[in-house]
Amino acid sequence: QVQLVESGGGSVQAGGSLRLSCAAASGNIPSRYCMGWFRQAPGKEREEIAGVEWNDRTIYADSVKGRFTIAKDNAKNTLNLEMNSLKPEDTARDYCAAVPKPWAACGQFSVADFTYWGQGRQVTVSS
Repeated sequence: QVQLVESGGGSVQAGGSLRLSCAAASGNIPSRYCMGWFRQAPGKEREEIAGVEWNDRTIYADSVKGRFTIAKDNAKNTLNLEMNSLKPEDTARDYCAAVPKPWAACGQFSVADFTYWGQGRQVTVSS
């Protein structure tokens, strides 16, 4: 079992930027897996906002496309999410997650397929 740990996030005014990072509690990020960032607001379903697969292809939810950037930092063994032009509707608890199936395309997976999770980091955007 891979234990994921997030850092970053926080609170910012609308239009500002925040960054999230994800690392394995021990060892390396499982970059051979489909990895992603999810968010969950109170009373809402958990939703994927960005993903990256083993070949570094990326996907984004329409709601964050053009504002967020997901990227692996192989040298530091971290997965990062740069969040720009933040909006109040981005307020949520954000989670790093992975699918324990190597060399797979991310597009085939639903949230239920992501079984490696971090504890989450709060992102709060004030208007």
